[in-house]
Amino acid sequence: MGALFGTDGVRGVFGVDLTTRLAFDLGRAVVVVLRRYEAGDPVIVIARDTRASGEPLEEALADGILSVGASVILAGIEPTPAVAFLTTELGASAGAVISASHNPADDNGIKFFGPLGFKLSDDLEDEIEGEVADPTPLDVPRGTVREAGDVAERYVQHVESSAEASLAGLRVVVDSANGAAYRCAPDVLRRLGADVISVFDEPDGTNINAGCGALHPEVVARAVVEHDADVGVAHDGDADRALFADADGNVIDGDHVLAACAVALKRERRLPNDTIVTTVMTNLGLHRAMQREGISVVQTQVGDRYVLEEMLRSGAELGGEQSGHVIFRSQATTGDGLITAVRFLSLAAKRGVSVAELASVMRRFPQVLENVRVTRHDELEDAYEVWDAVHAAEAELDGSGRVLVRASGTEPVVRVMVEAETEELARRHADALAERVRRALG
Repeated sequence: MGALFGTDGVRGVFGVDLTTRLAFDLGRAVVVVLRRYEAGDPVIVIARDTRASGEPLEEALADGILSVGASVILAGIEPTPAVAFLTTELGASAGAVISASHNPADDNGIKFFGPLGFKLSDDLEDEIEGEVADPTPLDVPRGTVREAGDVAERYVQHVESSAEASLAGLRVVVDSANGAAYRCAPDVLRRLGADVISVFDEPDGTNINAGCGALHPEVVARAVVEHDADVGVAHDGDADRALFADADGNVIDGDHVLAACAVALKRERRLPNDTIVTTVMTNLGLHRAMQREGISVVQTQVGDRYVLEEMLRSGAELGGEQSGHVIFRSQATTGDGLITAVRFLSLAAKRGVSVAELASVMRRFPQVLENVRVTRHDELEDAYEVWDAVHAAEAELDGSGRVLVRASGTEPVVRVMVEAETEELARRHADALAERVRRALG
């Protein structure tokens, strides 16, 4: 992976790391690279989230695509998983999403999907990066902008079709994080019969993810109690993840969702090879629950693209991350917060139980996560003093907990995660390791 693309596309502060010039160059480059693998002129679907920088980046990206003879379908404001779906649905060559997902409003990003709705491979991203650095001279007629048509409706119908039961009688608070799903997230749940209370659904270009959404699930949890609702759903800015809260205001994370859905699918004989795919960040409680149920867990590095790659390799139907990225392979090619919400809520409705009862299939081990901002996070691998401290902590936990230290793929941050039987023990080890990281990496 080169200097431009991280674990989830190109991302950074608008006007500093991600400029309109770079967006133009990326648009041009992706077309040149796509032409190496397909005949004819590519067609690319573009959508964005609600950040103020989305429109100028959209204009620049589209201009770069058009400049080398490809066509553009402008889908407007849509969730990231909608673009993955629409790329295939519309027979496009690629999809492009302008979003920095859960990052603050000043950030933005660009990521691409291939014609089958999957995120581009590292090799293709390297080719695009090479083309940005050393452009191929071309003299071709300018491309055209195509009508988007009913793209939003197509995606909502697709999400609606994933329901396992009606949501009639369910009172749901939906927090859209003032992001890309501020219209479609509450809409699809209402269509399924739920009584929906929609919050943080007034984007102004600057308030995406600000004190709301999946980064702050405690907010929707409080709203559930205030509105006497049955459940809350919190999406992030581009709606590729969903977290939940039960009627008592307890947060339900992606591990609980994975565990509940895995057990249900296995009992219905719809879980191929009795296997799910998760990442190294998965809570130890999920592993214990799956072991009890006879379900195998395959782990990958962090990132839903890596989860999906392993799902495709192993034939798994279900995979995801603690953060709320959940992939139902028969219905999506990437993490989809809306489908996750519909599947989880309709499973509870189908069973006639609360989401709290569904989530109780696993007991969450106390987990402490510290994001340590450093100047040399790329030197973590050789920071031997850090790894000596990690090994010492693991020896003390002696199988009753877990330690994970890794460099972020999207920020100058080292993430320190410790699980243990008690929060006090997890906090003590996490604090000590975080301090060791600061001293070693600046």
